[in-house]
Amino acid sequence: MKTVIVIGASGKIGQAAMKGLGNHRVITASRSGEGCDYRVDTTDKASLRALFESVGKFDAVVSAAGHCEYAPFTSMTDEQWEATIQGKLVGQMNIVKVGLDHIEDGGSFTLISGILNVKPMPEGIADATTSGAIDTFVKCVAYELPRGIRINAVNPTVIEEAWSVYGEMMPGYQPVPGALVGKAFERCVDSFITGQVIFVDA
Repeated sequence: MKTVIVIGASGKIGQAAMKGLGNHRVITASRSGEGCDYRVDTTDKASLRALFESVGKFDAVVSAAGHCEYAPFTSMTDEQWEATIQGKLVGQMNIVKVGLDHIEDGGSFTLISGILNVKPMPEGIADATTSGAIDTFVKCVAYELPRGIRINAVNPTVIEEAWSVYGEMMPGYQPVPGALVGKAFERCVDSFITGQVIFVDA
């Protein structure tokens, strides 16, 4: 049994991730802290440091966190770009940067990206751009991590549990069960792969 921290646990993807982690001791955290063990702001390194120090020893971090703004490119404001870049990209990079000082040898990080960088949709430019950056970050930084630490990304399409929220924005997309996304997270935590992007698509 591993000790796994799930950041963004209160969201739909966080809940899906936990479906694949039932064999482990799971510690939950989110920006709001509602229904979770801890509150954390991934854009604040001090907040992440406090989380990791409070938990103590842990073997894996799963990130299902990342706020994105949706708007056409021509009307996307600097503030919307900044919110998405900080919330989805920089925040997850912070998890790895700060987490390296605390995670056990041979541990793993699993980040979340998203299908829009390979299957674009209208108004999804910021999500697509940051998802592509996360996929690239994972592929490259895997070569630099010390102490046998692994890193991967899960890149899912929309899940059935979130279809009522995103369905109208994604005509022609086929949602997948959250349990299938959970299996992708399980593979990242429990196998030996590193530097991989696991696509979950219909």
